[in-house]
Amino acid sequence: MFWWYFGYTIGLWYFGCHACALVLSHRLTCTHYLCTLLPELELAYKTSIHSTTNKTPAILEKGWNPKLPQDSLRKDLVEIHPTAASFKGMIEKTRKHEVRCMEDSFAYAKDKWDKSHATLHFKVGYLVLVSTTNFNKIKGFKKLKYSFAGPLVIKALHGENAVKVELSEEFSNKHPTFPVSFIKPYKSSDAEKFPLRNKVPQVIPPIESSDIKKTNKVVKERKL
Repeated sequence: MFWWYFGYTIGLWYFGCHACALVLSHRLTCTHYLCTLLPELELAYKTSIHSTTNKTPAILEKGWNPKLPQDSLRKDLVEIHPTAASFKGMIEKTRKHEVRCMEDSFAYAKDKWDKSHATLHFKVGYLVLVSTTNFNKIKGFKKLKYSFAGPLVIKALHGENAVKVELSEEFSNKHPTFPVSFIKPYKSSDAEKFPLRNKVPQVIPPIESSDIKKTNKVVKERKL
């Protein structure tokens, strides 16, 4: 029902505009297309007195009645509808608020990074640990592998962003150059505080006796 009513009202509006166009075309004693008569229709609408306000829409919006369609395009007047002006002001305030929020977020991230980030300077010969995040085909279970491999010795520096290390036989198939984000300095443990950290006691597994046991008695026998 709604769509029928909506289509019905749109049809009435179109036929009304078409009838006004026909009236204007007969009044102007010439034939025009409907779109070419829209300025005249707008002028007729703006200069017609409303039954409720007893004033024309042009008087209510601008304060004066145009005589011709081109009178509405005067360059010495600022013709901005109040609704459009308020919408533009809202858009400008929103844009300024977004810019301020982005600047505050960037400043907060930079301040947090500056407080928590410490630039590490490596030199040739330093002992470092290499992250095994991107290491594949490592023996054993993946969950049990170490997060870092090493300590490894730095052989060369590639600027401040990458280092070249001396890999062990276990990682000989890897490329020896790693970015600084995958490197962290190696700190040896204190032998006095942790005397058993590097010395793991060897546990000898128990050996079963190889004596052959003899059967003393058969309790029950079953034949198949």
